[in-house]
Amino acid sequence: MFSKVQYEGPVLKKYETLSKQLDALLEGEPDLIANLSNASALLNQFLDNINWVGFYLMKDGELVLGPFQGLPACVRIAVGRGVCGTAVSEQKTMLVDDVHAFPGHIACDAASNSEIVIPIYKEKEVIGVLDIDSPIKSRFTLDDQQGLELFVKTLQKHLS
Repeated sequence: MFSKVQYEGPVLKKYETLSKQLDALLEGEPDLIANLSNASALLNQFLDNINWVGFYLMKDGELVLGPFQGLPACVRIAVGRGVCGTAVSEQKTMLVDDVHAFPGHIACDAASNSEIVIPIYKEKEVIGVLDIDSPIKSRFTLDDQQGLELFVKTLQKHLS
C-alpha cells in the first residue's frame, strides 16, 4: 500500500509525508491497538538505523507494553523510571544521545545506544508514549524530534 519514502530534501519533509501516510492509514479505524500496531509498523519500515519502535500505554498508574516492532521488551515501567517513565513524569519528549549515560536507564535491548520518547496525549492527559531505540549513539536529531512529534500529533487525532 505504501512505498518507502525517499529521503530527499529536508528531514522534516519526510516526516510530513510519513504523517500524511499515517493519517490515511488510520482514517476511519477507531481501534486503539490496531492503530498503534500500524503506526509502529509504519515507523519501523521508514526509519533507518533503529532496533525497536513501539508504544507503552498508561494502565493503573504505570506504563504497560503495547504494540511494537523489535525484540521482546520490558512489560511494565514505573512513571519516573527510565527514559519512558521520565517522559511521562516530565510530560515532555526525551531525546537521549547515549542511553548508558541516562540515570536509571532500563536496558531492554543491550544493543540500544540512543533513544527518543514522545508522550501521547488525550484531552491533555498522558495516555502513553512512543518509544524508539537505535544501536547508534546520537541517532536522533532535533529534526527527528520535531518530525516524530508531528507523527504523534497525527496519531492523537485518531485516538478515541
